[in-house]
Amino acid sequence: MTTKIMGAGQLKSGSFVVVDGVACKVADVTLSKPGKHGAMKARIVAIGILDEKKRDLVMPASENVEVPIIEKHTAQVLSIAGDVANVMDAETYETFDLPIPADLKAVVTEGAQVLYWDILGQKVMKQLRSGSEE
Repeated sequence: MTTKIMGAGQLKSGSFVVVDGVACKVADVTLSKPGKHGAMKARIVAIGILDEKKRDLVMPASENVEVPIIEKHTAQVLSIAGDVANVMDAETYETFDLPIPADLKAVVTEGAQVLYWDILGQKVMKQLRSGSEE
């Protein structure tokens, strides 16, 4: 796993966090005030990047959480079969299959350049690149 450690109280809306082994985007962070005998608590609401499920996490704000390191790469679409595109990485020339997201099905064509993310060992297509990168 490619992650780094960060304090739960340092997370902001829009950042990323690993909850139950799943990479998530932080939707909301609420920090409670410390009580007379207690520590400050962080309530984190996160949405899964790949499965889009909502996950809640409540923990002391001083506790550490894992933050995924997201690698962004460019690839060229070699062929399309149904909802899956066979792509070739622009740097390593590795070929592999990527599922095509519903919002990109109409615009992804053979020969197109796409941006994909490598998140915790899983690859996901994010957007179509405009123009060639040569």
